[in-house]
Amino acid sequence: MKYVLLFCSPVGDEEQSPAEHADDPRFAAYFEEVRAGRVTGGARLRPATDATTVRVRGDEVLLSDGPFAETKEYLAGIAFIDVADLDEAIALAAKHPAASVEVRPVWE
Repeated sequence: MKYVLLFCSPVGDEEQSPAEHADDPRFAAYFEEVRAGRVTGGARLRPATDATTVRVRGDEVLLSDGPFAETKEYLAGIAFIDVADLDEAIALAAKHPAASVEVRPVWE
């Protein structure tokens, strides 16, 4: 089954680059295990402060700086995984060293 892991970080936490994550042994161990044939794609996202929100109202395109909504957490990254079932997806998500992780099935 295919799932997406949505990694959320608390607003105000220190933002780390992908290189800093690679140097952190907790993240290195997590990435090594998760990428063992189960990850099919994904990306680390830049901070929510770098977001631009696009809204269309009729013929008008409205732009605003920042995320779609103000929240206590922001989407920090995504990973697409191909695993046997929801239990395996949850087990992978539970091993992430820093983020809250939303596990969501992908339409096939």
